[in-house]
Amino acid sequence: MKTKAIASIVKKTLLFATATVVITAESQAKDKNLQSANSGVSNSEITARLTTYTVKPEYEKQFRKALTAYAAHALTEESNIMAEAYYEKDKTAVLWLMERWENKKAMQHFSKSVQAKALLSLQKEALVQAPQQYYLNDLEPLTKEQWRRTANKEDSPLLVMLFVDAKMGTQKDFKTIYHKAMPEFRSEPGVVTYQLSEIEGDETQFVTYEKFRSDDAFQYHLKFPPIKPVIEYLETSIKKPPFQNGLHNLIEFAPLTRE
Repeated sequence: MKTKAIASIVKKTLLFATATVVITAESQAKDKNLQSANSGVSNSEITARLTTYTVKPEYEKQFRKALTAYAAHALTEESNIMAEAYYEKDKTAVLWLMERWENKKAMQHFSKSVQAKALLSLQKEALVQAPQQYYLNDLEPLTKEQWRRTANKEDSPLLVMLFVDAKMGTQKDFKTIYHKAMPEFRSEPGVVTYQLSEIEGDETQFVTYEKFRSDDAFQYHLKFPPIKPVIEYLETSIKKPPFQNGLHNLIEFAPLTRE
């Protein structure tokens, strides 16, 4: 009798142990899948590049067309995370290209494409000066799906980009303030995408990427209570007034995808 009881206990123990192993394995698999899904944003190899072009008036239409082709083709590449092109609201000859790739190798590979070569070739005669490039480290990572989130058809989207040059010794405070406020900013109904990035090569320089559904949504953001600590920092701890020197209001012209 005792032998049967012991055998029964052993059997139940083995079944429980097996079930635990299966559950643990499934849990680990889910964690691995989640990491894989977010690998495009959590991987330290991500290459994010921001390029600005000042175009001669007579080449503006042609250069926009080249940037549109570049962004459209980039988005078809599996290794691309995002690619967008903009013009400045008040300076239409100033164009911006924003792109993120899974790694530097992927971006270099795309530089050999017909579209990339055409854009490079056009630069020689179409630009007032050499393009300026910034390589970025995103501080509040987004997934590829989040980066590709689009505005609605009825929206009039506006991208606000703010360059911030922090006083040495205060940059950690800036990142902490933004890290705390970021979930609130991203939860605003008028926000499509929101990111803070550090410019590579200088730990005191940052740039924000703030895509709103409309100018009204941007005005709402400026009055949103969680932004107060950010404004206070900008008023006291930066080298130059950002709203005079570092603020750019941009209008998208590629890829113009809408929900």
